[in-house]
Order: sequence, then C-alpha cells, then structure tokens
Amino acid sequence: MTPTPILLSLLAFAAAAGVLTITPGLDTAMVLRSAASKGPRAGVGAALGICLGLLVWGVGAAFGLTALLAASTVAFTAVKWAGAAYLVFLGVKLLLAKPSAASAMSSALAADANIDRGAASALRRGFLSNILNPKVGVFYVTFLPQFIPHGVSVAAFSLLLAGVHVALTLIWFSLLIALTAPLGRILTQRPVARALDRLTGCVFLGFGLKLAMFEHA
Repeated sequence: MTPTPILLSLLAFAAAAGVLTITPGLDTAMVLRSAASKGPRAGVGAALGICLGLLVWGVGAAFGLTALLAASTVAFTAVKWAGAAYLVFLGVKLLLAKPSAASAMSSALAADANIDRGAASALRRGFLSNILNPKVGVFYVTFLPQFIPHGVSVAAFSLLLAGVHVALTLIWFSLLIALTAPLGRILTQRPVARALDRLTGCVFLGFGLKLAMFEHA
C-alpha cells in the first residue's frame, strides 16, 4: 500500500523534529538541572512548562498570530529582550547560588517540604523560557509550512504537527529524567551540585546573549 501524502508529511516531520528535539540546547539543560537538583518531579515540571510554551507557540502559528509577531519588528524586539533578560537573570542566579551541604535526614525533610514548590517553580521557568523566546515562534512559522500537504486545513494540520513535536519533546524529556533519577544522590552532593549550577548558569547566560543578538529577519 502506497503511503498517503498526509502520512508521508507526518513521518517526514517526525523525523526532522525528532533530530531537533534531541539536539542539546537550553530546554535540555533546564530539564536536566531541574531533575538533578530538585528531583524527578521538578524535572517533569520543567518539561511540562517547556511543552506548554511550545503548544502556545504552535497554536499561535496555526492561527497566524506568530506570523504577526515575526512581521512586527517592535513586538519581536520587545519579546526578544524580555526573553534574553530572563535567561540572563536565571544564569546569574545559578552562578551565585550556594548549595548547602546537609545530612541525609535533613535533605529528605527539605525535599518533602519543598517538592511541590520545586515542581511548580520549574514549570514556571520552563514555560517562561519558551514563551519569551520569539525564535520559537519564528521557527514554527517557517518550519511547519514545509510539511503541510496540499488539500488539508492549514490550521488543523499545523496544530497536528505542533502536537507531534510536543509529544516527541515529552518522550525525550521523560527519558532524560529517567536517566537522571538513579544519579540523584551523586548530583545533589554539594561539589557536584555547585558545578552543575555553574555549568547550567553559563548555558543560560550564553543562550540569553545569543537571543539578544538574534536579528529580526
């Protein structure tokens, strides 16, 4: 049986989006850091926040809202600088953070007391890091149309492609979180946690500066 154009488009998009998803970047660093420092729930929170941001951009692309952002220099610049400032803020905060050494019992008590707050904070950071990054919107505006076959509803198929991307992202992040969980005791030790914070802080700073230098097309 010959695959239909719709199926071929979906398979081609899934392959391209899958490669982009597993390419290390800001989102990967955020999920890994959240899972390593606060536990799997925080990692899941960060992953859900990132995917929620992707979904918002995907809906915007489907209905032409992100195209307006891409076409407006003023709006694009405002979102760009807000996103860059937020990433730099997160980077500096991590570089200045001072993980405290604690006994196993006090660490467990602290984790139990702050687990929900940590997950909620990670979700918020993940969402804001994506929704304040206009490059994600531009990516959807320029990337999705390449995989929309003739004769289908552009809005509906764009939403479908965005959903596929979000699903692939969730699967990848779930794998990362699962791989991080067995190393929890090592990653929460003070020297390791400090090194991880510095590394992630530098990543956030780098992406913040990169976003600030990104020019509107």
